[in-house]
Amino acid sequence: MDAATILATLVSGSVIGLILGLVGGGGSILAVPLLIYVVGVGSPHAAIGTAAVAVTVNALASLIGHARAGRVKWRCAGVFAVSGMVGAALGAELGKAFDGKRLLALFGALMIGVGLSMLRKRGKAEVPNVRLTRDSAATLLPRLIPIGLGVGMAAGFFGIGGGFLIVPGLTLATAMPLPFAIGTSLVVVSALGLTTATSYAASGLVDWGMTALLVTGGIGGTITGIKLGKVVGSRKGVLEKGFAAVVIAVGGYVTATSI
Repeated sequence: MDAATILATLVSGSVIGLILGLVGGGGSILAVPLLIYVVGVGSPHAAIGTAAVAVTVNALASLIGHARAGRVKWRCAGVFAVSGMVGAALGAELGKAFDGKRLLALFGALMIGVGLSMLRKRGKAEVPNVRLTRDSAATLLPRLIPIGLGVGMAAGFFGIGGGFLIVPGLTLATAMPLPFAIGTSLVVVSALGLTTATSYAASGLVDWGMTALLVTGGIGGTITGIKLGKVVGSRKGVLEKGFAAVVIAVGGYVTATSI
């Protein structure tokens, strides 16, 4: 790996971390395009596998802070994660079987859809104290399991953390408040990322040196993003819309160049 590639990988990791720290999610969806178009990874499958490992490590690191703050609904996370891991394993196998260019085109379309969904206003949570118990299981499990399975398949197929899908999925299934959905989603992101990463690593589609550089850059970017987020906290909505516009633009580029 030459100096230019090392620098590009560190910068890419920093960008991903910066976005995660600044707007609270979504950075992982840029990981694959950054690896392909900035770092120069030739294989879409290798980019997906490498991104999956980096996303998993970053999610685990972020989870620690949310868990300490008590913003994780562990039982809901466990059910969602287990069903999601089944979906991720299936999705990863399907993704590896797909032609690289077609996979990128679909990924670009997903980015456009995600960007558009980010522009929509989030609904307010209705059940702040939601818990998965024997009494609530009959209501929550039929929602958590199928939604988790579907989200997991998408995450595994595209090699993404899926936080932007998991958070609305959790709020849809349980009506938990957004801060809890974000914290809880990190458990699921870690589980799905690990499943996807394991599948791709077993096929030799992970560049471990590049992964280490992505994570290293991501740590610095996340710290910077969190600090900037505190400074511009009142304009976070504007930042999220700006990021959504970037995701849509990058998605359009990825789709156009892959057709």
